[in-house]
Amino acid sequence: MEENKKLIIIDSNSLIHRAYHALPHLTTKSGQEVGAIYGFLLMFFKIIKAFKPDFLVATFDLPVPTFRHEKFEFYKAKRPKIDVELASQIPKIKEILKLFNVPIFEKEGFEADDLIGTISKSALKEENFFPLEIIILSNDFDTLQLVDDRTKVYSFKKGAKEEIFYDQKSIKEKYQGLSPSQLIDFKALKGDPSDNIAGVKGIGEKSALFLIKEFNDLENLYRAVEENNGKTLRLKERTKEILMRSKKDAFFSKELIKIKRDVPIEFRLAACQFGNYNKEKIIDNFKGFEFNSLIKKISEIE
Repeated sequence: MEENKKLIIIDSNSLIHRAYHALPHLTTKSGQEVGAIYGFLLMFFKIIKAFKPDFLVATFDLPVPTFRHEKFEFYKAKRPKIDVELASQIPKIKEILKLFNVPIFEKEGFEADDLIGTISKSALKEENFFPLEIIILSNDFDTLQLVDDRTKVYSFKKGAKEEIFYDQKSIKEKYQGLSPSQLIDFKALKGDPSDNIAGVKGIGEKSALFLIKEFNDLENLYRAVEENNGKTLRLKERTKEILMRSKKDAFFSKELIKIKRDVPIEFRLAACQFGNYNKEKIIDNFKGFEFNSLIKKISEIE
């Protein structure tokens, strides 16, 4: 039986933020900020050594509004602005990824999550040629909705010291039986404060879990409430009133939460093969950042 080939999709901004906030303040002798670069590379090397990917791509958010901002002016409005020290390191991380010949995907109007969703869907269309396993490297729980029998999410905890793998089984355990796709409806009800998505006011996490487990998705839930069928007898009148009052909010929240999987990008799996890079150029780059310990790690992933 042919062994699975592996595609790793990096949610770069997610990892960069984790690295920047998890590690102590790091600078070169000249005072150049390098903490986020160093932390990102620690995770980069760790994942390559662990999974030995056949294909590797990196996705990035752009500092411009997306289609979600156009639909909802206050999308992610409560998030603090990115630190200047962090922002200055992102272009340097992109330069390093290019030295490793890792394709970078970013597109105005869309988030990295949408690119990840599109790439993972597109890659699986090429599965006729060989069995493919997709690993999304991300600390953003929004990506869990993309998990299926071929796709998993790999997250770092406590900087890069601990990791956790999310597959269909572990997601069901974490969310009391919900499938990855049901997380969209679950969040649409309970809301997502980190993205400033209200959901249905008056429906908390516990109620949202019960409702989606009971009715499967928003469409079935509202159909049952509106038709007042037998299943809705288990719902309190107060809950029905809350749901009906906020029906538009629920479906609008779902629209914002659902990751797009049809972003217009050019993706070919064959163009994402990993391993063809100039080691000496990478070593020269690392010397400029005084990453002596990381230079030794290059040989570990060859």
